[in-house]
Amino acid sequence: MTENRNIQEPRAYRVNDFIKAFGIGRTGVYRLIKDGRLKSVMIGGRRLIPADAAEALLKSSSKI
Repeated sequence: MTENRNIQEPRAYRVNDFIKAFGIGRTGVYRLIKDGRLKSVMIGGRRLIPADAAEALLKSSSKI
């Protein structure tokens, strides 16, 4: 018997999860945020990167 699990994509990434998922170093992530190329939000003292911001970064990087 197989289980049908709904695997949802995250709505936001913690910085460490973003680093693992996208293969970008910590310094690079914070540089992208500082330069305004990657949007992030602070919630409860934790920095989160919305999934749509990650997608926007990928799309803009492919134009370089």
